[in-house]
Amino acid sequence: MVGLILERLAPVLGLCPLEGDNPLWVSFILSPMSAELPVLSSATLPTDAVEVGRIGEAWGIKGWFKIVPYSSEPEALYQAPQWYLQPAERGPKSFFSGTVLLTIKQAREHSDSIVATAEEVADRNGAEALRGARIFISRAHFPKAAEDEFYWVDLIGLEVVNREGVPLGVVKDLLPTGPQTTLVLAYEEDGKALERMIPFVSAFVDKVDTAARLITVDWQPDY
Repeated sequence: MVGLILERLAPVLGLCPLEGDNPLWVSFILSPMSAELPVLSSATLPTDAVEVGRIGEAWGIKGWFKIVPYSSEPEALYQAPQWYLQPAERGPKSFFSGTVLLTIKQAREHSDSIVATAEEVADRNGAEALRGARIFISRAHFPKAAEDEFYWVDLIGLEVVNREGVPLGVVKDLLPTGPQTTLVLAYEEDGKALERMIPFVSAFVDKVDTAARLITVDWQPDY
């Protein structure tokens, strides 16, 4: 009777008999198929590429993944048809090296996060394999900024002078400080590397000339 029960349950339990007149039954474990990693094509990072975020955790089971953007206005992520990925700088080691291409099917806002899906990512395992990867987008895919609006990346490296033409430094960073943004300038004085901060508001900024890579401000060196 026990043998009959086991025979009926064998397909369900994953059992197989040992050979012999009075077969004994042993269990075996079927090893799951190895999760397939996304097949990503090698690419050359565009000269105008901008790092805009990184890939976060998998979202759902159909290959969607979350994005951790570096900007509070990540419109470029929604519009760029291709993202360039590079391995994570921290955390688990990425399965790929160098720069690879990710073809985006859709990127959109969901609740308080951004989620995306790509041609090369078929399931949750594939999405998890990309976790931590750095995302770069060609500057050419950024939406056109409105008049008197600028992308942070376009301001980095610009020289800043005041109305009298006195050099105040070069923009090295921007800080969101409440309702406004602050320019962080790098400059030297007596051989020492220093920083100067100027609010990026019309009260102090007279002109931004990205073509000339120059910002003119109403500011004095001793402020």
